Amino acid sequence: MNLIPLAERMRPRSLDDYVGQEHLVGDGSIFRKIIESGHIPSFILWGPPGVGKTTLAKIISKQSDIPFFSLSATSSGVKEIREIIDQVKSASFFDRNRPILFIDEIHRFSKAQQDSLLSVVETGIITLIGATTENPSFEVITPLLSRCQVYVLKPLEEVDLLKLMKKALENDPLLKQRQVEVKETNALIRFSGGDARKLLNILELLIESENEDKIVITDEKIIEKLQENPATYDKNGEMHYDIISAFIKSIRGSDPDGAIYWLSRMVAGGEDPKFIARRLVISAAEDIGLANPNALLLANACFDALTKIGWPEGRIILAETTIYLATSPKSNSAYLAIEEALSVTEQTGNLPVPLHLRNAPTKLMKELNYSKGYKYAHDYDNNFVEQVYLPKEIITKQFWNPQENPAEIRIKDSLKKLWKNRYD
Repeated sequence: MNLIPLAERMRPRSLDDYVGQEHLVGDGSIFRKIIESGHIPSFILWGPPGVGKTTLAKIISKQSDIPFFSLSATSSGVKEIREIIDQVKSASFFDRNRPILFIDEIHRFSKAQQDSLLSVVETGIITLIGATTENPSFEVITPLLSRCQVYVLKPLEEVDLLKLMKKALENDPLLKQRQVEVKETNALIRFSGGDARKLLNILELLIESENEDKIVITDEKIIEKLQENPATYDKNGEMHYDIISAFIKSIRGSDPDGAIYWLSRMVAGGEDPKFIARRLVISAAEDIGLANPNALLLANACFDALTKIGWPEGRIILAETTIYLATSPKSNSAYLAIEEALSVTEQTGNLPVPLHLRNAPTKLMKELNYSKGYKYAHDYDNNFVEQVYLPKEIITKQFWNPQENPAEIRIKDSLKKLWKNRYD
């Protein structure tokens, strides 16, 4: 059994083997000129997953005969960067171009981690090549971005994907041994979504799951196999939404084990940590709410800490917040209150503000009785006085209904003492 995936076996070794991105690697293109010149500047490759960012960096290094160091921002930090820098400084590269440090998913590095790269890029100790799926204008610090050219890679077009499939079937040593007839490709192209790696993974899954001598590739067969064997987490695809849904529902359902499992699926699948943190903030407000107001504070602190700390330690911050939210008492009373208020607003339109609640900064407004009769709460015992705060058309409407949890029961009891019969 071959343990090397088809996508890795088919990884191009030169620009001539590279499929797609003609604007960057075609005849007379920028990267061919860079390789021919022998001078490799620092740059960032920006594009969706599976379009050849890592492959392009490796090809440039190989064809230029330059030492190549690689890190992934999902599992590395300042310590690993310093180790490589020390290694480069201690070695002799005087007779060759400065080594390339390739950082995959560079947008995952925190500001401090990105700062640690500045001096070595500026002084020419290393050439930095970064790869990112996120807009570097927002995710890469300005000083580092100003020292790197940004090149945009596009999703592979149908003609590129079909060319890649043909190359795999004709050139891969294992696939050449199978008799494969390609009858339909619509589903293969659709599910690949411009991602070369995904196309090759689907093709490999389909062929390896067949025991027949002759394999016929059809749209129906691809759909069937993908339903039986869901692809690994795809942060741009349907599973992205299914897993975040399972994650939030596990928190809502007070199951920390389920929540942590789905969190691990997202982390392992390369989900944007900030996306997860944003959903935790929403969950804290929507599903926990007033039952434990500290949940929102912690979720917001989680987002801030994640921005400062970065990856991979950020996963611990996400885990702590996830478990805290999952084990907190639950209430959606705030969510229901704003939904009800919006519904009434839609039905009733722009009801006038009662005169006593209006501001009266001018003489004319005072003559029109603006603010007349308003009672300043702090002038009364317990900083409270009963008066009307709603338009007369909905004067008896109650939007917020406390739920049966200790925190809201205490709030309800307090309000009952103030408002007498309003919160019975």
